[in-house]
Amino acid sequence: MAQEEALRKEILHLVKDYYKEKYGNQEFIPGTSQVRYAGRYFDEHELVNLVDASLDFWLTAGRYSEEFEYKFAKYFGLSNAILVNSGSSANLVAMTTLTSPKLAERQLLPGDEVITTACAFPTTIAPIVQNRLVPVFVDVDLATYGAKVDEIKQAISPKTKAIFIAHTLANPYDLNSVMAIARENNLWVIEDNCDALGSRYDGKLTGTFGDLATVSFYPAHHITMGEGGCVITNDDLLAQIARSFRDWGRDCYCSGGENNTCGKRYTQQYGTLPYGYDHKYVYSHIGYNLKVTDMQAAIGVAQLKKLNEFTSKRKRNFNILTEGLKDFEDKLILPQATELSDPSWFGFVITVRENAGFTRNELTSFLEANKVETRNLFAGNILRHPAFMDIEKRVIGNLENTDLITNNTFFIGVYPGLELEHRNYVIEMFKNFFEKS
Repeated sequence: MAQEEALRKEILHLVKDYYKEKYGNQEFIPGTSQVRYAGRYFDEHELVNLVDASLDFWLTAGRYSEEFEYKFAKYFGLSNAILVNSGSSANLVAMTTLTSPKLAERQLLPGDEVITTACAFPTTIAPIVQNRLVPVFVDVDLATYGAKVDEIKQAISPKTKAIFIAHTLANPYDLNSVMAIARENNLWVIEDNCDALGSRYDGKLTGTFGDLATVSFYPAHHITMGEGGCVITNDDLLAQIARSFRDWGRDCYCSGGENNTCGKRYTQQYGTLPYGYDHKYVYSHIGYNLKVTDMQAAIGVAQLKKLNEFTSKRKRNFNILTEGLKDFEDKLILPQATELSDPSWFGFVITVRENAGFTRNELTSFLEANKVETRNLFAGNILRHPAFMDIEKRVIGNLENTDLITNNTFFIGVYPGLELEHRNYVIEMFKNFFEKS
């Protein structure tokens, strides 16, 4: 045992040396080095944890997963964090949770309506459709890109059962108004918090307002596990249902390696199974296997310790870009934080004004040619994509702003890996474009 521990210690020390050799001292060369819109931001601690977990060879969820779930729930001040294998799976699990018969009269049934925005990433919308529910689409405001509250009110019908909206690029939507609408109409609320880890609204972390919330740990997001996501909730019943859908649909909620947590493993009746059928193999939902691996969670444990630092750097980068680009506001709509909010910005979103004299693609092509990465605001109008054109749906209004976003909006990076030299270079490239246009 002593020799084993000594070897582990030596291996992990060598991992630190490897990090310095492989990833240290990466010089930024203006015009040659890429200024990415997002990316992994890590040091030797993530690599050490990853290798440490691999040496255990516990290939599914284990000690690191348990540590992450505990600390992540504690970060939000919530009772439950349920790790899954991606943010998209988190959205699927959260939405599907509301279809459980365990929710009795509040169970969502096929044909029930869920209010969302048409300006979205597809994995906010897909779980609604996949559960045979009907999305009801509303428009967003420009500059904040949050759902229009008046249209949410218009969208309510006798079939409306839930609201499922993302905080776009970490900018919270008007949560006070949305939660008031939900309470008045007895609606579930799922916060798609995948872009918004660390954002606050009215002093509280986003993800703590709704019945359920989701987070993504894809490399572009605020912290990463490579792939990975999480469902968070303060409702123990919803958490139990979410774990069931994540874990094959089983009724048992024992952690891996545990038995008889409920104390009734062989003493209950389920369906038409024989009395006392082993609870570990009873299935109450049509579920999935969406668990995370412990190696992924090990990276997340190291990343989570840095979340507050990452949030500060995102805000710093956002503020510097705002100051550097304010002279171009006659041509560009720059992002604005929603009233009462303090975003942990995912990106710096820009809409080219209709009378600017140039197109989005002309500007983004120039930036890309000069090594500044850009991304459109995800799908733009999701209803213009082949997969979503013919889905069953309702649409409120004409989605005017969403269509404008589809044609005119993009974003650039603010992630923690961008330093002063990167930010100055980006601002210089914008100036160069406007001088030539």
